[in-house]
Amino acid sequence: MNGLNILPSYTDYFTLTTATLSLNTATVWVGSMLAGILYAKVPDWIGRRWSLFFGAIFTIIGVIIQTASQNIGMFVAARIIIGFGTGASSIAGPVYVSETLPVRYRAWGLGIFYDFWYVGGLIAAGVTYGTAKMDSTWAWRLPSALQGLFSIMCLIILPFTPESPRWLHSQGRSAEALVVLAQTCADGNVDDPTVQVQFREITDTLAFEKSYEKPSFFKQFLASKSTRKRIFLSSTVAVFAMLSGNNIISYYLGSMLTQAGVTDSTTQLEINVILNAWCLVVALIGTWLMERVGRKTLAAISTGLLTIFIFLIGGLTKAYGDSTNQSGIYGTVAAIFLFQGAYSIGWTPMTVLYPPEVLNYSIRSMGMGIYCFLTNGVGLMVTFAFPYALDAISWKTYMINGAWDVIELVVVLVTWVETKGRTLEEIDEDLDGQRHTHAPRLQTILGVVPEERAGVVEALDLQKDKELEVSGAVVEVSKE
Repeated sequence: MNGLNILPSYTDYFTLTTATLSLNTATVWVGSMLAGILYAKVPDWIGRRWSLFFGAIFTIIGVIIQTASQNIGMFVAARIIIGFGTGASSIAGPVYVSETLPVRYRAWGLGIFYDFWYVGGLIAAGVTYGTAKMDSTWAWRLPSALQGLFSIMCLIILPFTPESPRWLHSQGRSAEALVVLAQTCADGNVDDPTVQVQFREITDTLAFEKSYEKPSFFKQFLASKSTRKRIFLSSTVAVFAMLSGNNIISYYLGSMLTQAGVTDSTTQLEINVILNAWCLVVALIGTWLMERVGRKTLAAISTGLLTIFIFLIGGLTKAYGDSTNQSGIYGTVAAIFLFQGAYSIGWTPMTVLYPPEVLNYSIRSMGMGIYCFLTNGVGLMVTFAFPYALDAISWKTYMINGAWDVIELVVVLVTWVETKGRTLEEIDEDLDGQRHTHAPRLQTILGVVPEERAGVVEALDLQKDKELEVSGAVVEVSKE
């Protein structure tokens, strides 16, 4: 949409005003909000893979309608359907990746999940730059059609991927869950100690969650302090990822550049291509740092830097926006690049990395539904409001957003917990205040020399047998 909003062939075809420009751009969030409400429990009901399948189908349907749009009503309907499809994928995708990848790859998998925002942005920017030279409506219809490319790739790949081992275990398909764990963590070796330890962790933690799980999410939310803490932490990511100022640049770069003094549409499209390439590189660096620096530390660094740079954008826009001072104009563009870099190094990979980590299994899908609803609700608000704000108060928009970013930094520093290098079940210990398994920690197993790991597993099996004997004796006593 950023590229389309710069194309005269698109804005002229629909005779867009500020209101209809906002409407066409922002309604994708409406569809994603609906997905947050209607699709939240679907991954629990039919599995993570099938949920991804139907999310891709919805997206493809919306893409076809958008490409064929004849009026604003048809375009808006298409954007809502696309939003529903991408919202469904935003719920099922992070849940699937977090539950399936081994610990050492989880940060990379979930980080790249959202880093690919810039892959899509880079492709879209490059395509719209090329199609801008077309004289027909295909200048915007072709970029619209290419939105469906990755959904089609998803449908091709899904049959060759395993289901989430945690979902399989929760459905009573424990043998399949063990095989998937072995495939993803130990090249198919079900006797590998790391597989056995994680399988035991999953078994014990799921049993514990079922012991206190309430009949409805609402009752569990009211009864459990840790559930409220988990929802709060995931919600902070939903709000902060959308309200840090990045949405102005992601959707209305053309308006920003015009106010900064760059008015030529071709130059704006060129800047859009370069900006997306820059953000992709920085986001990949941030993903690499996630497992080294940690989620909380990198989020704080990212928020602190982007706060400085958004104030700088506001100041430079005020000083040079109406001038012909080339140095000032270039300085404003540089500040935009620095801001997007600061955002991309932390918040881009964090967007769908942190929420599924802090949500335990029983509320992970529902929690991601709430996350999706909030993300897209805030996205809808800022995407619809920012064109009016930029028209009405120009540079002051950035100053207001910068003040909000200061609050974000305080919340991250005070409330977040670190999750790097731990299994999903081990993260529960920080949030629940207790371990739900007697299995040794995975890091302990990884620190044991390979020749001695078998002994650790034998000890684990003996411990399990003793627990079963004790639990059996308790049952017999209770019967008597």
